[in-house]
Amino acid sequence: MNQLTRELLDGPGPLLLVPDAVLLPEGPAEGFAVVVADGSFQAVGPVEELRRTHPHLDGVRLSGQLLMPGFVDAHHHLTQSFGSALAFGEPSEIFRRVWVPLEGALDEESAYNAAKLAALEALRGGFTTVADAGTRAAVDVDVVAAAARDAGIRCVLGLVCDDASVTDASTTDAEDRGSAVLAEAEEHLARYDGDPLVHSSLAVSIPEAATSATLRRVARLAAEAGATVQIHVNEHLAAVERSLLRHGLRPLEYLHHIGALGSQLLAAHATLLTPRELSLLADTGTAVSYNPVASAWKGNAVAPAVTMAERGIRFGLGTDGTRGDGFRLAEAAEFAQRITYGLATGDSSCGAGWTWLEAATRGGADAVGLRARTGAIAEGLAADFLVVDVTNPELALSWDVPWELVRRGNRDQITAVFVAGRMRLWRGLPTTWDGPALVRRAVELAHEAVERAPITRVHPTSTAARARSTAP
Repeated sequence: MNQLTRELLDGPGPLLLVPDAVLLPEGPAEGFAVVVADGSFQAVGPVEELRRTHPHLDGVRLSGQLLMPGFVDAHHHLTQSFGSALAFGEPSEIFRRVWVPLEGALDEESAYNAAKLAALEALRGGFTTVADAGTRAAVDVDVVAAAARDAGIRCVLGLVCDDASVTDASTTDAEDRGSAVLAEAEEHLARYDGDPLVHSSLAVSIPEAATSATLRRVARLAAEAGATVQIHVNEHLAAVERSLLRHGLRPLEYLHHIGALGSQLLAAHATLLTPRELSLLADTGTAVSYNPVASAWKGNAVAPAVTMAERGIRFGLGTDGTRGDGFRLAEAAEFAQRITYGLATGDSSCGAGWTWLEAATRGGADAVGLRARTGAIAEGLAADFLVVDVTNPELALSWDVPWELVRRGNRDQITAVFVAGRMRLWRGLPTTWDGPALVRRAVELAHEAVERAPITRVHPTSTAARARSTAP
């Protein structure tokens, strides 16, 4: 039996990996192995069968390890990482007071470093894919693509296609800009054809940020290209009320009215849904990014994900840039449902663990348009996976692996992270670049960006809040 070392997993050729168990879509399978070659799973099956069919490969025994799919973050903002710690407990629509000013203060170097920092945090948390909903920084979106590619993470990269003012979606300026926006969208959709890690997507900040004509055409462009359109939908009460005043329809209803719903749409948040809107999602095949941590930190409500699962609505899990830890995200997804729905109804299962693990992997890949590419351990899919230590106190006494991964898993248990068949992280550190050096530079740039950005926060720091609360 070999001792597991980085060198055993970091070779250039095909790998036959023999863990204690492989987490398949139907559950954990002991006595299984995988063959990784040319960036994909060439074979998945019983150990002896793979040894027989691949006699030229020396199996790498992953003793005490589980091989599982990498997590998929269905909603992220990579260039917002410098302000992640500014979002705690802030009132809704924080984008107006924090994100727009912060991203507006980024230059090319700081945008690149912010995106790569977010990618590093995501990899450390077991994410092998992130869906970026578009940057507001005044830089070429390829800066974000380069950061993701250099970090080694798979990225569904959104291009913001806003062409209207939030206060007036029918101005002449917006109409004039529509053609230019759509031309840029077409170019972006073709820009990353054949890229092994970067996949094009379109984005609209919120429905009112684009004209109805642009929303329809962006949806059609994405559908024709097999790409996604990412839109923040029904996230905050203020946005719902503005839509009712302007259109007489809630945001999701309005998108349906103009023909923008469909399998190409990824609705971020979708926390404030009526029964009719749930039916619209189910009937049109629209996908949702359920972002439970974002709801807790800065939202109005929690998306009804248990109901979505029961209705067959497609959904994945997203961080919204809050914290890049796939295990904690899955746990938050279950916990939020238990607090908001389970306790009131006596539902002690609330998805039975597997629902949230599925949403964090294969469901997320489906939601971001990559179901045929990643999200599961299966022959022909990209070899995006985690090697997880199951000998620790939290996981060693295993009775129900999927539920335990949701409730007791954490990123410290991740031994290695693979994306497209290459090891990108070993015990929390990048294998081909200097992670600590990036963090040091990001700290410098973040302080500079935050200082020059006109950010407005409602709450003081926790230390200041404590002093205020104890003052006579």
